[in-house]
Amino acid sequence: MLDERFVRRGLFLVFIILFLDIIGIAIIVPVLPTYLEELTGANVSEAAIDGGWLLLVYAAMQFLFAPLIGNLSDRFGRRPILLASVLTFALDNLICALATSYWMLFIGRVLAGISGASFGTASAYIADISHDGNRAKNFGLIGIAFGSGFALGPVLGGLLGELGPRVPFYGAAALSFLNFVLGVFLLPETLDRAHRRRFEWKRANPLGALKQMRNYPGIGWVGLVFFLFWLAHSVYPAVWSFVSSYRYGWSEGQIGLSLGVFGIGGALVMAFILPHVVPKLGEWRTAVLGLTFTTLGAIGYATAWQGWMVYAVIIATALESLADPPLRSIAAAHVPPSAQGELQGALTSIGSITTIIGPLIFTQAFGYFTGPSASVTFAGAPYALASCFLVGAILVFFLKVPKNRAVGPQEEVTIEPDEIPAIEKAARGELTRMPGN
Repeated sequence: MLDERFVRRGLFLVFIILFLDIIGIAIIVPVLPTYLEELTGANVSEAAIDGGWLLLVYAAMQFLFAPLIGNLSDRFGRRPILLASVLTFALDNLICALATSYWMLFIGRVLAGISGASFGTASAYIADISHDGNRAKNFGLIGIAFGSGFALGPVLGGLLGELGPRVPFYGAAALSFLNFVLGVFLLPETLDRAHRRRFEWKRANPLGALKQMRNYPGIGWVGLVFFLFWLAHSVYPAVWSFVSSYRYGWSEGQIGLSLGVFGIGGALVMAFILPHVVPKLGEWRTAVLGLTFTTLGAIGYATAWQGWMVYAVIIATALESLADPPLRSIAAAHVPPSAQGELQGALTSIGSITTIIGPLIFTQAFGYFTGPSASVTFAGAPYALASCFLVGAILVFFLKVPKNRAVGPQEEVTIEPDEIPAIEKAARGELTRMPGN
């Protein structure tokens, strides 16, 4: 059993890392339309498409490199990979702040995508120090970090954006560097040597990682649900600011405020509702509930033709935040501790595929239905399309993911000679930190 103080410290610090990372991402969202228009001289519809290409290259790099990062964390531990990711994210934002051309932004996005930010490794970190009884609740910390980060980040970005569209990028770089310093001095390692495995190149690529997941029964259907869910969710970073600017005439500050309210709603649900719902309904039913409200939310945003309606939808469908933690917990329960990094790398690759496809689909839909040649003007078209993907996710989950999941076979771990003393201590009960127990 893990030492409770160690668990609390690890959860707190990984939450802080995720929280600061999310602020660093969300802080630039309100100024992105203005920044791209200024940098490229394009109108808002064309700038939305330019933003879609930036998201695509970021996602493409994550798809290619996330399995590598996940496998490296299974071999060398979570801490060094997290620190490297956070530092690279700081460099990315600094490059974007100093960019003098649209193509310089691509350099920053490539670096950010290769680093994988910190989300996949942070998920593996949480899995290391969780068990069946608290895994969904602990994964809820990711949602709380996202919600609170997106609550504060856009508001801060909107305020900084009043000083100039580049200022939020400098702020994001500073936050990421602060994140790195905190990690260097305070972040503990959660994957001890006894649970690490040999690095294998054949598994450290997208196809190899996804193929490896086939060894764990039922996880393929969970992966498909994640694919459809994340594909639909990519509509928000892709077009939220563009739809808000075009449809409601919102300023950077108003866009930031709307995202802030959205984030607060999600954080409150994760902090106060999720811990009570999962024990009563179970992970499976909680996931169905969250997916249902996510679908209703997408439909609501599609039909919200006035700005105040956006806030009504946010409040009415806040329970959509219940979907992600139980889905992650169900996936994590299928694999042993030595493969949690690989699992999160595979899931990140799946998510990256959706953020390659999603921004192209949703920004093109927005551009088509708001452009001068549109036969029907409908700024909510991207959200309507997203709701169709979510209906598919509900159907797959309901029909193919069993309520009583079967945990996959335990993977054989290659043991290095210098790891034997640690294993012997574990057998005698002398280690107090045994991730996964």
